[in-house]
Amino acid sequence: MSPARPGIPRPLVEALVAARRAHAFPSEIRPLAQRFGLQVLGGLFPHFSERNGCNPEDVEEELLQLKELLARLLRALRHEAALPPDVADRFMAELVELHAVLGEDADAICQGDPAARSVDEVIFTYPGFFAIAVYRVAHALHRLGVPVLPRLLTEFAHEKTGVDIHPGATIGRRFVIDHGTGVVIGETTVIGSRVRIYQGVTLGAVVVTKQLADYKRHPTIEDDVVIYAGATILGGETVVGHDSVVAGNAWLTQSVPPASLVSRRSEVRARTGAPAEEADWVI
Repeated sequence: MSPARPGIPRPLVEALVAARRAHAFPSEIRPLAQRFGLQVLGGLFPHFSERNGCNPEDVEEELLQLKELLARLLRALRHEAALPPDVADRFMAELVELHAVLGEDADAICQGDPAARSVDEVIFTYPGFFAIAVYRVAHALHRLGVPVLPRLLTEFAHEKTGVDIHPGATIGRRFVIDHGTGVVIGETTVIGSRVRIYQGVTLGAVVVTKQLADYKRHPTIEDDVVIYAGATILGGETVVGHDSVVAGNAWLTQSVPPASLVSRRSEVRARTGAPAEEADWVI
C-alpha cells in the first residue's frame, strides 16, 4: 500500500479498504435493481414500458432483455448465496401468474375507490398499486432464494411511495392499499384475499429482537378485512378474523373473531352490518 497522504490517518485507510473488500458489491447494483424492477413492470404492463411495442417480436425482445438483466444482477450477487443456475428461468416462468394477480389487484383498487375512473388510471398513478406490484416481484424472487435484490426492490418502492412491505410477507389476491403513505407490513405477516388497508397502517411485531428472526412475529389478517388509517396490529399470534373491520388509530395486540368491529378505543364487538359509529376513520 502506498503511503497515506498528509492528514489522512493510515489506520483509517486500511480499515476502509478491508471493509470495502469484504463487501465488494459492484457500485451498479442499486441502479440496476431499480431498472430491473421498472423493466419487469414494463414487461407486464405497457403503462411502465418505454418502448410499448404491441407485437410478439417486441414483447419477446423486452422479455429477453429483462432475463439478461436479471442474470447480470444474479452474477453480481452470487457471492452472497449459492443460487441454482436456473433461477432466472424460474423467475421468468412466474411472470404469467404475476401478470394475472396484479391485474386483479388493479381491478380491486378501481372497484373499491369511487375516485378511480379506470384500471389504467390505477396502474398509471396509484402509489398503492406500484408498491404492491414491486412487492409481488420481490416476493417471487424471495421465494426463489435470491439474496439482497428483493429488499433493494421493496426499498425502491418504499422511497417512491412511503409504503414499506417486506418481500417475505405473504399477501393474497385482490389486495388494496389506498393512499398508502406510512404503511408498514412486516416480514412474517400473512394477509388473506380481498383485504383493504389505508395509510399509516402498521402490521408489526410486539417485540423486536434478533433471537426471534426465525419465528412468526407479525399478525395474520384473514380474508375480506378492512383496516382503516393509522391502525396498528402487532404480534405473531394475533389473528384478525375474516370479514372484520379495524377502525382508524386502533391498537390491537390480541386476536379477534371473524366479523368483528375493532374500534379506535380497541373495543371488540360483533358487526351488525350497519355503518359503524366511528365516522372519523372513514376515508
